[in-house]
Amino acid sequence: MLCTPLRVERAALRGTRVPVRRTGMGPRRADAAAASFRPGTPVLVAGLARGETPGMRAGDVVVATEVRGPGREPLPVPSAPLLAAALRRLGLTVHLGPVRSAPRLVGGPATGGALAADMESAWLAVGGPFAVVRVVVDSAEHPLARPGTPVRGLRALRALRACAPALEEWAAAVGPREVLLASPRSFCAGVERAIQTVERALEWHGPPVYVRRQIVHNAHVVRDLAARGAVFVEEVDEVPPGARLVLAAHGVAPGVRRDAAARGLTVVDATCPLVAKVHAEVRRQATRDHTVFLIGHPEHEEVEGTRGEAPDHVLVVPDVDTARRVRPRDPQRVSYAMQTTLAVDEAGEIADVLRARFPALTGPRTDDICYATTNRQQAVRGIAGDADLVLVVGSANSSNSRRLVEVAERAGTPAHLVDDPGQIDLRWLAGARRVGVTAGASAPPHLVGRVVTALSGLGPVTARESEAVAEDISFALPREED
Repeated sequence: MLCTPLRVERAALRGTRVPVRRTGMGPRRADAAAASFRPGTPVLVAGLARGETPGMRAGDVVVATEVRGPGREPLPVPSAPLLAAALRRLGLTVHLGPVRSAPRLVGGPATGGALAADMESAWLAVGGPFAVVRVVVDSAEHPLARPGTPVRGLRALRALRACAPALEEWAAAVGPREVLLASPRSFCAGVERAIQTVERALEWHGPPVYVRRQIVHNAHVVRDLAARGAVFVEEVDEVPPGARLVLAAHGVAPGVRRDAAARGLTVVDATCPLVAKVHAEVRRQATRDHTVFLIGHPEHEEVEGTRGEAPDHVLVVPDVDTARRVRPRDPQRVSYAMQTTLAVDEAGEIADVLRARFPALTGPRTDDICYATTNRQQAVRGIAGDADLVLVVGSANSSNSRRLVEVAERAGTPAHLVDDPGQIDLRWLAGARRVGVTAGASAPPHLVGRVVTALSGLGPVTARESEAVAEDISFALPREED
């Protein structure tokens, strides 16, 4: 149900494909309206409000992350990031934060940290899915009893009308769900080792600690470490001479180490041991004068670093078509290696083509694709067949996270990569009653919890773990290299 306190707000939303009820202005009328709702009724409150923070303008939209009312515990609104994302896609200026409800509103400066104030929202929640969208019409800087109010009012009402498609999306996505949690998911041992390496350097030596490129491919991890004093650079020449430098988990070419030594840097190598194994394999085959087919994505940092071990001997093979065309110097002296974060079945197809073309082809002693990539792909394959939708938590530049999306899609299930709940599109959730959730090896576990919490704001959620294989691998932290 879409609740609008005022007649003018209801008029602004006329034609919306959701039942609209005018509940009346103020807490008494809101409370009376709520008493007539069936328990558990989904309620979306939409209307105008007073902006509570400096700089807010008429027409700005506030989506409540919690609603505060007198004599009441703050009420969290878990679906707020999903609704805010839908509104932003409409081109609106959207703020996420608390909304306070008061028996009456007065002028003067705002208090309590709320972004907006109204007189109804706290009294309209009835225990079911709940959300609040308020459009700023006045503020402490621009109170109602001032010239310009009619103009600001029209601007706010136009913005409220523009919200309608997002309100419809929220209503269509509401309902109970089962969440299938793929296990294992999130951090692998190599990622944990890399993050702990930066954390330890900050703890022991204090900031700044320089890190070449992203320590792992996750925007949340990078932002957190940057806030604690890590300085991320693209190349070694951006690091002051004599400083401390951490090398990322994806590995680097030998030339990077030489450049670091030339600048007198103290280097801490956080390269994942499984990536280091591939580097060693490429060096070994190059000393045998082999052409090494490196199966992987040429733009990925791991492939750049691996290829740098023997650039004259390595040919990058990103797909089957390339595998059918690639020409080594000597077909009798050929071997292959793999990027560790590839999709297992796709990499296997490429390797099969190479084997068919080159009978003398030799491979690594053990599979290059890391255990974490294999396990997570197996886990997402296990839930995809039972799900209407799969959400993969991970950043767009995370190869292993993107591969999880592809694995789910090859199983016939729609799948999407999201960095956090704010990237979930409500339209994906309409009709999706069983949602699979997993996370790439570089995504923090707490982000999965935030996704599940956001889904719970749309209706009751039953979460079920689906464990494909247990993981108990850990790696020792690296030592500093002077």
